[in-house]
Amino acid sequence: MILDLSQYHVILASNSPRRKELLSGLDINYEIKTLPDIDESYPNDLQGDDIATYIAKEKADAYTSYMQDNTLLITADTIVLLDGKVYGKPIDEENAKQMLRDLSGKTHKVITGVCITTKKKQKIFAVSSEVRFANLEEDEIQYYVSKYKPLDKAGAYGVQEWIGYIAVEYISGSYFNIMGLPIQRLYRELKNF
Repeated sequence: MILDLSQYHVILASNSPRRKELLSGLDINYEIKTLPDIDESYPNDLQGDDIATYIAKEKADAYTSYMQDNTLLITADTIVLLDGKVYGKPIDEENAKQMLRDLSGKTHKVITGVCITTKKKQKIFAVSSEVRFANLEEDEIQYYVSKYKPLDKAGAYGVQEWIGYIAVEYISGSYFNIMGLPIQRLYRELKNF
């Protein structure tokens, strides 16, 4: 049976053009609604999947006052994990370059936490993918950061952009998860919701 969300007013709470593109691929009607300054910090004792799901839930909780009986809210957060260190969105171009230097020649994890929320229930899950980067040269890093301005992306890169074409040697797991929304898993979770 195909996914039918016609009984819901679906809201995607994200500024990400990638998440918008991916959710649009499911052929469901939805609205984008974003709130300014949602806190994306998390307790220091959290690790991996728990960080991404914690932030996705925090984002959902910020929308409580906007929820109607028929609202279905989708929130998500993506992090990059390398050697136990979390890479979120870079604070500036220099930070973005340093992130890419760190990822160069190594395998890292991309984890997206997703939260589906209605007034009656909530489903939270995380999807993890592994990405191996080739060795990047300094001029390649400089070019990508100055041309593509990846300050809105965890780990300072978009897999669907130029850097993905030249750097990604190997992926294990969902490509769309690396883009920011594990759309196949989201579809399945929405059907079971």
